[in-house]
Amino acid sequence: MAAPAWPAQKTFTGRAFDACTAPSLAAMKAWNTGYYGGAAVYIGGKNRGCAQPNLTASWVKSVNSLGWKLIPLYVGAQPPCQKSANPEKFTTANAASVGVANANDAVAKASALGMKPGSPVYLDIEPYDIADKACNDAVLTYVRSFTKTLRAKTYRAGFYGFSSSSAKAVATAADRTDLPGNLWYALWDKQETTVADWPWNPKLYTDHSRAHQYMVNSKETRGDHTITVDRNTWDAPVAIVG
Repeated sequence: MAAPAWPAQKTFTGRAFDACTAPSLAAMKAWNTGYYGGAAVYIGGKNRGCAQPNLTASWVKSVNSLGWKLIPLYVGAQPPCQKSANPEKFTTANAASVGVANANDAVAKASALGMKPGSPVYLDIEPYDIADKACNDAVLTYVRSFTKTLRAKTYRAGFYGFSSSSAKAVATAADRTDLPGNLWYALWDKQETTVADWPWNPKLYTDHSRAHQYMVNSKETRGDHTITVDRNTWDAPVAIVG
């Protein structure tokens, strides 16, 4: 059997926001001023922090028709050494199998929302102690398993993490096998760039494969709709819809 042909990447370059809850369609219309062109949405994961009453296939279709570029974010299982309590963590023993299960769920969630093959899914890993070798090794096992499973279903693999921990672990791993091809790094320096403050090898993630969350908890109002958002500068794949 020949491998399936990959749809062309849909790239967005510009400003994007992420909010814990996907805004209403009315808010998305009001915010469609040209300042932001992309919006990240939490499509699933047991550790997803907010309910998503607005996030439906109909909403995705409507928002896409307005010109918004959507960024699917999946809050999967978290590292075993992470301090915070989470509904789902993996262990050193089950990291690979949980990665497969989470990736299959992420694809199902993305597909149900009308985000087609060729779309990215950005896996969210929150901060942990990367100096804990056993924990860090488990994280990389989980991430590789998630990535490999996504790709087998023709979805692009992305990763959201922190420049001091989870993103650093992925960016600095000596073995690049089955690591995500797109890196969204949280570095809250208020610099709207994916280049000037890039902390790692400048040859990595250079082909429209970087995003930078540069500011958080920004309360903003557009058209009488106020939303607290995180700000991102984007140069990476977004969902293929329609």
